[in-house]
Amino acid sequence: MLVNYNPPMSPYLTILFQDDDLLIVNKPSELLTVPGKDPKHADSLINRVNRVFPTARIVHRLDMATSGILCLAMNKAAHRHLSMQFQERETAKRYIARIFGHLEAEAGSVDLPLICDWPNRPKQMVDHDRGKPSLTHFKILEREENATRVELTPITGRSHQLRVHMLSLGHPILGDRLYAHKEALAAAPRLQLHAQMLQLKHPVTEQVLTFEAEPEF
Repeated sequence: MLVNYNPPMSPYLTILFQDDDLLIVNKPSELLTVPGKDPKHADSLINRVNRVFPTARIVHRLDMATSGILCLAMNKAAHRHLSMQFQERETAKRYIARIFGHLEAEAGSVDLPLICDWPNRPKQMVDHDRGKPSLTHFKILEREENATRVELTPITGRSHQLRVHMLSLGHPILGDRLYAHKEALAAAPRLQLHAQMLQLKHPVTEQVLTFEAEPEF
């Protein structure tokens, strides 16, 4: 439930790549990928894009609080092709996050099944009986005084996967209004999670393309 939806107006829309079939944008934190049901939540990435490119369609989503690279298709054929790549896990993604405290391991994996925490939706939770398989690889990039900067590679694409997997390690992502404890929430003005890299095949030429955008944090 969104109480005070106030998405950033600048930059309004950041385009990283565009041709007749593919559009790559850098979504700011606090902007919905698609509109909410409430008319007050109409401002969204897809609505901003459609003002410029009316045929563009969302292929995958980022949480409202997450910033970073998003892929859109410019026509139906491209949408089918790109959607299949995401469905078949033929794409590669890399995220940067700042998490609370210090991880002991330099690198590792979190393999915990996730399911919607229905009474507390949209929150997700670990459930070994009913959850869907979820796998995240992590690697430490930098140790800060009270936090750790990590590179996160999701192998599956579950809702809130990175946020819940970091929480399960005892190191919630800083600024996470859904999962962070009081101290971790207060440590950052926004969710410190950014989709930094996306690799996919062009829907027509099938050339492998890699797009990168560095986080603002």
